Amino acid sequence: MYFQSSFSLLVSMKKIIITVDGYSSCGKSTLAKSLARELNYVFVDSGAMYRAVTLYFLREHINWNNTNEVIDALQNISLGFEYKLDERKSDMILNDENVESFIRDMLVSEKVSSVSTIKEVRDFAVAQQKKMGVKKGIIMDGRDIGTTVFPHAELKIFVTADVSVRVARRYKEMIKKNIPITLDDIKSNLEMRDYIDSNREISPLRKADDAIILDNTNLSKEEQLKLVLQWARDIIRL
Repeated sequence: MYFQSSFSLLVSMKKIIITVDGYSSCGKSTLAKSLARELNYVFVDSGAMYRAVTLYFLREHINWNNTNEVIDALQNISLGFEYKLDERKSDMILNDENVESFIRDMLVSEKVSSVSTIKEVRDFAVAQQKKMGVKKGIIMDGRDIGTTVFPHAELKIFVTADVSVRVARRYKEMIKKNIPITLDDIKSNLEMRDYIDSNREISPLRKADDAIILDNTNLSKEEQLKLVLQWARDIIRL
């Protein structure tokens, strides 16, 4: 009886790594955050890290086409996450400054794909991301998490949705934050980011061979969470 109880406890405490990759504005972060809350896991928004680097480059007028400038700039960048218990989410911290609101600016959105193609920037971010997954019990979303950062993750999810749905979701998000934008601007931005992310030389956006495709075009947030939560629990064996 004791053996069975102990074994059940060990199984229930099993921690895994879950990766959530996919295109922009597919709701990857929303899904990953909700899943992390349900499983009591740590959520890491890898995209926020690239956005923070982009913000720093813009503020400091770094020429990211100059490798030496990029290398020097990265030495002055410290990234971290501040967990806000009341909101149950983590904010991006850049050099001890909470920049969560600034990194969502449209200018950053327009430049982040270009910055994230830079080898030195990706090496910088990936090294930190890998350290975060050592103890497992982590959910990370991005573009290359299941292929480059955690290729041996126990559960890999690749999220996609129709472009029109993605544009509408992004528009609603921007309007809610009182950011003036048009649907055409958002569509152009998403198409540009998709192209750059999918065609960059280093760690391009692609589905890992063992990833499960989640097309949430016609799924509500609640429906997709229920589905993915079952996938996770089947692996964790809760």
